Amino acid sequence: MAQFGIAMTAEDAYATEGARGIDTIRMMVKKQQGRDISLEEAQQMYDVKTRLFHEMPDAHIFYGLKSLMRRIQRCGMAIGVVTGSGQRPLINRLMKDFGSFLNEEHIVTAYDVSKGKPNPDPYLIEMQKTGTQPWETVVVENAPLGVRAAVAAQCLTIAVNSGPLSDRQLLDEGADLLYPSIYSLYRDWESIF
Repeated sequence: MAQFGIAMTAEDAYATEGARGIDTIRMMVKKQQGRDISLEEAQQMYDVKTRLFHEMPDAHIFYGLKSLMRRIQRCGMAIGVVTGSGQRPLINRLMKDFGSFLNEEHIVTAYDVSKGKPNPDPYLIEMQKTGTQPWETVVVENAPLGVRAAVAAQCLTIAVNSGPLSDRQLLDEGADLLYPSIYSLYRDWESIF
């Protein structure tokens, strides 16, 4: 973002995580530069971000995530992913790392929705893909916009605070439960379900 004259902190990144990348870019430009940019200009900025993102080393997998996914599968639940990203390399990485838990048809990306998080649309589409209803759906989210979207979709929403934001920011968006880590959720999963 600095290449385009935009200051974006880690807190800004977590606060907007889950939104479509072009929507975050447009919002940050409007907020800091006072101008509206076209989708094409936002996409050009997003393309730079994507290139830089893929030059970085692979991110680590949250400790306990695969164990949690095994527990979810043992409950007979389908696992889906709802991401504000539309990057094919991310989808490839999800399938490489979690292919035994995921069906690619159960991944909702920025290209599946016209309105991303905090709107409920991404979760509503995920429920269509998995054939579930809100009362049958559990969302695990780590960002305020995602929590707000899941709550708006009327799903049970479990927040995991994986970043620099306060617990209060996730709870204020309506999370039903809050955990400090994926591992702590993994430990409690069987007592919840």
